Amino acid sequence: MAYTTIDDPSAHFQTMAYTGNASVRSLTNDGNSDLQPDLVWIKKRSATGNHQAYDSTRGVTAGIYPHLDNVEETLSNRVTSFDSDGFSTANEDANNDGATYVAWQWKANGGTTASLSAGDITATSQVNTTAGFNILTYTGSGTIDDTIEHALGAVPDVMIFKSVSGSDEAWIVWHSAIGDNGYLILNTTAAKGSAATWFLNDTAPTSTRITLGNGGTTNDASLSPPNTYICYAWTEIQGYSKFGGYTGNGNADGPFIYTGFKPAWIMIKNLASGESWEMWDNARDPHNVLKKRLKADTNGAEHATGTFMDFVSNGVKHRNYSGGYNNSGESYIYMAFAEQPFVTSGGVPCTAK
Repeated sequence: MAYTTIDDPSAHFQTMAYTGNASVRSLTNDGNSDLQPDLVWIKKRSATGNHQAYDSTRGVTAGIYPHLDNVEETLSNRVTSFDSDGFSTANEDANNDGATYVAWQWKANGGTTASLSAGDITATSQVNTTAGFNILTYTGSGTIDDTIEHALGAVPDVMIFKSVSGSDEAWIVWHSAIGDNGYLILNTTAAKGSAATWFLNDTAPTSTRITLGNGGTTNDASLSPPNTYICYAWTEIQGYSKFGGYTGNGNADGPFIYTGFKPAWIMIKNLASGESWEMWDNARDPHNVLKKRLKADTNGAEHATGTFMDFVSNGVKHRNYSGGYNNSGESYIYMAFAEQPFVTSGGVPCTAK
């Protein structure tokens, strides 16, 4: 049975769906627990609009765009504060009048950071070890094989790197299911790539260190000042998060992904080229079959027709086929976070969705 140390995942991750009103406002989460977010990722649903990400390490006005390679911008009229159970917005593109939005939110450590100096490069860390989430910032050295320390206390399963100052660079994703120097690019539909000279240098992360290459996406020092970076890192927590892979069958009776929990959110990527990062959640689609899909690599509006998958008590059941999530014989990776564990720490089973 899938016992867990997190009986209420809403204390660490929540999704909020809301409608904009073009005024200064506070938006409150509706999960079982209060959640003060440290990473907020917002997407307009009803029309084209930028993906926007903000975290409490860099500061509430420092916006970056997950579908673009731009460095961070000062965005003073989007998210204005991280609140005790949600966040506040002003009147610009996170809150247009009548537009619908979704906000995915993760808890780290309330903005409190520590300096980690055991690696070759000193990193600033904000960590939630209970939920396996670490926000790291550092300045590039340009030296291959240099390391940064992380604070997860376990080997990372997913790491997402972005240059936030200096040169515009792609969002680089490392996932445990694709190998030591394999990578994906969050802001494109590109296939899995391999670049040992500029990403991880063929060295798997350990329970304390991440090894970097010397390229612009993770560790450049060619500019003056050199690039600075953000890394969002997760390690799997039983009953709360799952990071894995599967093979599509090209059938409407698609594969079942066992997660050990009822999912709240999932993002899937085909390792082949030309396929987007596909995203579903339980706030936009509280009932099966899930129909509302967004793509992380494009500013496009929500695709709200079709039947894609069921969120069930212990995983995800595919109900359709497509290159984005279920082509026959093709390989996929995913990230998923829980609404409820399949079995609580006290042995109480989850009900079906």
